Amino acid sequence: MAFITLDTKKLKKNYDYLEELLSQNGITWAVVSKMLCGNKRYLEEVIKLGVRQLCDSRVSNLKMIKSISDQVETVYIKPPPKHAIEKIVKYADISFNTEKDTIERLSKEAQKQGKTHKIIIMIEMGELREGVLQEDFLNFYDSVFKFPNIEVVGIGTNLTCMYGILPSHDKLVQLCLYEQLLEAKFNKEIQYVSGGASVTVPLIFQGLLPKGINHFRIGETFFLGTDVYNNVTFDQMENDAFQLYAEIIELTKKRMTPIGELGKNLLGETVIFDDADQSATSYRALIDLGLLDIDESHIKLKNKNLKVVGASSDMLVVDLGKNEENYQVGSQLEFEMDYMGVLRVMNSKYIEKRIKSE
Repeated sequence: MAFITLDTKKLKKNYDYLEELLSQNGITWAVVSKMLCGNKRYLEEVIKLGVRQLCDSRVSNLKMIKSISDQVETVYIKPPPKHAIEKIVKYADISFNTEKDTIERLSKEAQKQGKTHKIIIMIEMGELREGVLQEDFLNFYDSVFKFPNIEVVGIGTNLTCMYGILPSHDKLVQLCLYEQLLEAKFNKEIQYVSGGASVTVPLIFQGLLPKGINHFRIGETFFLGTDVYNNVTFDQMENDAFQLYAEIIELTKKRMTPIGELGKNLLGETVIFDDADQSATSYRALIDLGLLDIDESHIKLKNKNLKVVGASSDMLVVDLGKNEENYQVGSQLEFEMDYMGVLRVMNSKYIEKRIKSE
């Protein structure tokens, strides 16, 4: 069975670096844990680091977090669907909201459960995903403040995730001005101005982050050390806390091109081969890992001398060239992954999840 490992030492290094950086700048932050897909062992390791808030977009994952520690504040980070209102109030301390009717339902459910449910209102600032329109936000807040058992603890915005709209000093200053306007008009304190995500971290180093931005939601940079803005790894962080391993289940010297009439493969593609390879051969390894588990475009072999040359639902084909490193059936190949690569692997029930603590 293929397996993924989490190196807790490297993860702690990433956490400690972000914790120091953000605290020095007066910023509280939450770990966006949805990449872990609710895996209990991995969530336990994250919570051990001292995380105060965990964000997820699946109620079942928030339930898992609460079962591990009821001291961690949980945040549901998308507009709540009607069918999940009861469980969101039960398992999420905070939710992100954009619809007045939804907040009214949260209010009624919070009254039933004898709770105060906290909300952060998301404002549309160019990404065109979730968010109250800027011209409507004052009236929206005026109505929301009146709901019983609802506490508005923040405003926020989402950038980059869908269309890649980058955060800028001007956009974030605008978000801070909205917070000031709300506090002045309604005489209510807004605890969080949640304008930060992984992509916003570089603005701290550039001196472009407005002082009013006091809350970040960070996933990719924490787990993978990624400077998302510039698509590189931060020098002080680790990008390989997660590693994927899969076993060679067949190894044979074969032609480099197939024989027969070419049709479409399972992805609906017609594969084109180089005529120069018609008579060439190489050692080809079948790997116990396939498209049911991974997206091959988001993983890469750690050994750069090897190349993935094919994929089907249950197996990858790797070209070993002359196999100068003497791989055998049963040998493990190691893969590196980007954010979406880890997400796909974590979501597969067919891949074992292991902890590497040394």
